[in-house]
Amino acid sequence: MRVTASGLVVAGLLTAVSACTAAGPPKADAPAPAPTSAERPAPASPAASPAASPGTGTSAGTGAPALTPDQAQAALIGESDLGVPWTAADGTATWHDGLLKATTGQPGCQRLLEALYTDELLGAPAGPQAVTALDDGDDAAQLRYQVDASRSADVDRTLAWLRTLPSACAQFTAQTTAAGTEAVQVADAGLRDFGDARQGLRITLTAQPSAADAPTTLTLDVAVVRVGDDAIVLTAGALGTLPDDTTGQALDIGVQRLAQVREQGRAQA
Repeated sequence: MRVTASGLVVAGLLTAVSACTAAGPPKADAPAPAPTSAERPAPASPAASPAASPGTGTSAGTGAPALTPDQAQAALIGESDLGVPWTAADGTATWHDGLLKATTGQPGCQRLLEALYTDELLGAPAGPQAVTALDDGDDAAQLRYQVDASRSADVDRTLAWLRTLPSACAQFTAQTTAAGTEAVQVADAGLRDFGDARQGLRITLTAQPSAADAPTTLTLDVAVVRVGDDAIVLTAGALGTLPDDTTGQALDIGVQRLAQVREQGRAQA
């Protein structure tokens, strides 16, 4: 059957050639036939795409293994890292619901309030996530520290949004569920060069339920740091003033620890 089929194909081609010859040469201005699929150049491989621009850190698809749940847990900081008076948290800080559960008429600022209240600055995690919380009873402070296996593009979008807030939400008012109207101020926290990309905010929320009550002020430091495709999210708040350089100390230790965990994972692979 194969010989017969080949013969038919050759005969068909000879017939087609004869017909074309009989029809005469093509006109000079006739459009060239479209290339066949075999003649078209193959699309560029994703591996041949240009590298990420300097300063953006490791991007998704570089071949680095994803962070495992055990690695995320090992990358957390603990009470021994920050020292006295920090201890493991007993629960959510009393000021969390009272001052962070609030609404405002400014959509962009409402998004910030909701992210702070739900502890979801990065949205739903793309992979394993580990979280710890520490209390400082002397200063009515609480620190929440989170390590996420993320996509670098998602983290960078969050960082870009956070960078707009010191201008877009520099000052606004919000209505709380328990403490009346509060005045909110948002400023750049001026983080040091942590990780591959980072953004920090210093947020103060001041509420005065009634003229007879003394005002209550919550000072909140928020930081997101990207390390390769992973992310660190830190929120540290206190009624009054945060302990000196708590945020910087936690991030300094945390970024180094995440890098060490990653290095150990590569060595064991």
